[in-house]
Amino acid sequence: MTMQPNLTIIVSPRERFSYAQKSLESIYAHTTVPFHLVYVDGGSPPWLRDDLKQKSQALGFDLIRTEHFLAPNQARNLGLAYAPPTEYILFIDNDVEVSPNWLKEMVACAEETTATVVCPLTCIGRPLGETIHLAGGEARIVLQVKGEKVQQRVHEKHYFVNRSVKDVKDQLKRQKCEFAEFHCMLVRRSIFETLGCLDEKLLSTREHIDFCLRVAQAKGTIYCEPSAVVTYVPEVLYRLDDLAYFMLRWSDDWELRSLKHFRKKWDLPKKDKYFQKRFRRLGYRRHNAFLKPWVKRLLFGHAPPMMMKPLIALERQLNRWVSWRYNSLYPVHSSSTVTTTQLSQSSQNSTHLYEISKD
Repeated sequence: MTMQPNLTIIVSPRERFSYAQKSLESIYAHTTVPFHLVYVDGGSPPWLRDDLKQKSQALGFDLIRTEHFLAPNQARNLGLAYAPPTEYILFIDNDVEVSPNWLKEMVACAEETTATVVCPLTCIGRPLGETIHLAGGEARIVLQVKGEKVQQRVHEKHYFVNRSVKDVKDQLKRQKCEFAEFHCMLVRRSIFETLGCLDEKLLSTREHIDFCLRVAQAKGTIYCEPSAVVTYVPEVLYRLDDLAYFMLRWSDDWELRSLKHFRKKWDLPKKDKYFQKRFRRLGYRRHNAFLKPWVKRLLFGHAPPMMMKPLIALERQLNRWVSWRYNSLYPVHSSSTVTTTQLSQSSQNSTHLYEISKD
């Protein structure tokens, strides 16, 4: 007798498309527990669109396709709306490779601890599984007293970030923590009955912190399970079909709107160092992922500051146009992609392909 899946994996775009095939292949190669899979394809290029359509028919997963790009929480909410009523939801980005027994270990942690959220040991880059990106961490709102003023501040700390796994292996253990990241996150579906949808006004950043703060408010618990290992694989962007989405995903506009919304939502001060640091770094992902590498490629490994400064200024102008163009064509948040009612409904359609157009 075949065991019915009690878990749905939702795959969604993070920042590019060129790693999507490897990521999906690793999920099917290394997952031993039964699962449903819902793949959210937000405006991928034709070569990937066609490949995903073929794979969805061959492997039997649900494919949700929009012709326009999606912000991460929009994509996740869309996946939730089409997910069957399983006990667990596993969010994973399309540039993550998983390792053997990853999901089995995460589910075991959830079952044994009754955790609301479980994150794996998330590594970064190549070789796979060697450098830590996240092994749990702290995220909370704290009260700070300055003279007669009492203000709320964000406290955030990543455990073992950028450390070698082999150097801290003895210190890695299952533990309760305060936040996980959406690179890969196992969630009890019941928490969405309390919290509702993911916040789509967080277009590009702080969405994981916001969600975990809300889980904590609802008395949920978060654990890190280091015996489950996945790797987020960022790369220098040389493909134009990656660049189009990346520039929007990490646009100054989306990042500013996300930070301002997060600050207002959690009643945080404008001059908090937490935000000032991020305002100063606007665009650094774009500059590090494609602008600086392209300059170095053309100048034999050099990126002179005198040249980078005007190029960054020019890139910012181009980036403003990119976000303006997208927002003109696809106004975000005129209405939420998914309602709380939809989250409680299962998809009963046996067809695996859903193509969604934006009005």
